[in-house]
Amino acid sequence: MENNETQQNLILVVSGTESFLAKSLVTKLDSMGLQARFTTGDIKEIDEMKDAVELIIYFMGEISEEMTETLVYLKDMANDRDRRFILIGDATEYDQVKKTVSDTLVLRWFKRPLVMDELIKCIRKYMDSNTGENRKKTVLIVDDDITYMRTVYEWLKDSYHVGMAANGVQAISFLARNKADLVLLDYDMPVANGPQVLEMLKNDTDTGQIPVMFLTGHGDRESVLSVVGLSPVDYLLKTIDKAGLLKKLDDFFKIGAL
Repeated sequence: MENNETQQNLILVVSGTESFLAKSLVTKLDSMGLQARFTTGDIKEIDEMKDAVELIIYFMGEISEEMTETLVYLKDMANDRDRRFILIGDATEYDQVKKTVSDTLVLRWFKRPLVMDELIKCIRKYMDSNTGENRKKTVLIVDDDITYMRTVYEWLKDSYHVGMAANGVQAISFLARNKADLVLLDYDMPVANGPQVLEMLKNDTDTGQIPVMFLTGHGDRESVLSVVGLSPVDYLLKTIDKAGLLKKLDDFFKIGAL
């Protein structure tokens, strides 16, 4: 295997068996100039490649205890790095896998018999849209209100890579493993509130330059003034709607690109 420092934008093809179809897919992708690797689900092997993985192609089948552990590992990896699955298999297998892998992580499900051309087209479109100069910006939402956070995720997911953290500790953990282009930060959270989280980010050399927007229900003058010294790039209220938030983010990134 290549050293993972030389890999990037890797397509990970996973099958619990030595699948001829899965290995043929890897050969086809390699011939198209797309880096692909096959694994039968060895977690140690996957862990060595995890920083390079951009997309997971998972050939579903009867899930053994070992493959259940692999699927949980892949799910956690995809959540942490905002990556996506393409699932291949029948309806029963799909229902079983979906007990572990949420809808938000599934790019598409292909039923058997597999139409290889359609799969290749889907993979190519995703990789073209999510790598290199066309790579979407990554936005991290930090909010202890899980329902609202998921709503914002749904608003943004088609335009941006979106990470989610329910508190400051999760946010810092996410940023230790992932690059973010913007953080949307709630004000009122337990343990460490928004201003405290922003101060922690500012004081860390690895996160100090990441722009932060507050997205909060606190619109009072005292709350706004309390964070001015921390230099957030904007202060938005949760009364903002989908169109308004998307415009704010689009305008911010356009200005940053000038």
